[in-house]
Amino acid sequence: MIQRILPLVAVLSLSGCALTQQAQPLASDNSETVAAIKSMETNLNTRLDTMEGKIETQNEYISTLEKELSNVSEELSIVRSEQTKIQNSIRVATSKKKRLAPLPVSMQSQALKDTIVLGAIENVEIADIKQAFTARIDTGATTSSLNAVDLQEFERNGSQWVRFHLVNQDVKADDGKLEWITAPVIRNVKIRQATADDAERRPVVELWIKLGAIHEKVQFTLADRSHMTHSVLLGREFIQDIAVVDVSKEFVQSKK
Repeated sequence: MIQRILPLVAVLSLSGCALTQQAQPLASDNSETVAAIKSMETNLNTRLDTMEGKIETQNEYISTLEKELSNVSEELSIVRSEQTKIQNSIRVATSKKKRLAPLPVSMQSQALKDTIVLGAIENVEIADIKQAFTARIDTGATTSSLNAVDLQEFERNGSQWVRFHLVNQDVKADDGKLEWITAPVIRNVKIRQATADDAERRPVVELWIKLGAIHEKVQFTLADRSHMTHSVLLGREFIQDIAVVDVSKEFVQSKK
């Protein structure tokens, strides 16, 4: 009996060993699959966390932009309101300006009283030679001019100068008693006379003059005015912003 059992035990033992050897590879494959699944799960969780972080950052940025847009809208509303106020103010000012009455005659008279009035003829003193001359105040002439005779041009320190005699037509005097006036030339102008074809070049100088309370530096064109009644002519460039002329009067600011 024992002899029959022993071979059976041996066969069963060998069969068990074979089953054990076949089960071991299956367990190993399962563990690798589980590990791979866990790894994939970990990667997915990591990517999800990263995406959630980016989404949160973008939401914060969008919230900041919305706040800035709200501030800009408020500022734009304030600017438009101020613009409307300014436009309304301009309309009101324009409307008032249109309704302003003309300046009353009495106020015009007061304004004229505060302005220096010159006569058509005045005495002026040329500061360089301290002599007085009668001057015609001519509103029709743009520039002023002098009756310059014995005109001599020369160069001094590289600049153009001129000297001349200023003839006082109100006083008879010998040529030897005339004083020379010397001054630098500011510029030259060309004057075309009606009786001449070619333009005449004339130098322009600056001289100090006194006329009553007026003490100004005036630019004079130098020309031979011997045929004229007055040695000095004062034009609009001298008169403007200083005085007005009453052509019906003479020697208003000076003595005859």
